[in-house]
Amino acid sequence: MAKLLICDDEKVLRETLKRYAALDNHQVVEAENGQEALDLCQKEDFDLLILDIMMPIMDGFTALKEIRSFSDVPVLMLTAKGDEFDRIIGFELGVDDYVVKPFSSKEIMLRVQAILRRTQTTEANHLYRYRDLKVDFQTKQVFIHDREVTMAPMEYSLLFYFIKNKNIAKSREDIVKDLWGYQDELEDRTLDTHIKLLRKALGPYAQNIVTLWGYGYRFDEK
Repeated sequence: MAKLLICDDEKVLRETLKRYAALDNHQVVEAENGQEALDLCQKEDFDLLILDIMMPIMDGFTALKEIRSFSDVPVLMLTAKGDEFDRIIGFELGVDDYVVKPFSSKEIMLRVQAILRRTQTTEANHLYRYRDLKVDFQTKQVFIHDREVTMAPMEYSLLFYFIKNKNIAKSREDIVKDLWGYQDELEDRTLDTHIKLLRKALGPYAQNIVTLWGYGYRFDEK
């Protein structure tokens, strides 16, 4: 069971998602705008936040930016838009997944389950070292030249996945299925965006994520 915060200005949508969440024994708290979501996150701890972008008083992006100043709660973003710019903004703010309206409540809960599986899995106490790159799976910290590198939650998950499968070619389908739990056209584009942001964060080690054209990716220890 997880504690979810559902934030959307459409009451019917909130109530529908709440009913589906109850079927999975999740506890749900509701908010109808970004300001309410921000206030609740300052008072309570949540396992996952379902957050709409377009809302009155405070939009989803503004609320998430404020929330990220004190919390790394996983976020599933709801949006009526589907362009690349919105997705990049969201991922840079630490969005774990995106759903474009209209969508089915069953699809939302599948995505919620996939995010919770990723974020609630306890990693073994283990350090990975490669030259000046150090990764702590337990504390979810990444260091390059002894300086900590900050990433969005999904970039951490993607890097950890690559390292645990280092020197192994992984298809795009395998990566999306293993990290998201399912695959569709949106996730295919989403993977490209996360790879781009991860390479940017890794700086001198970006080249270790090798693109296998027409297949997928591989993390190489060159």
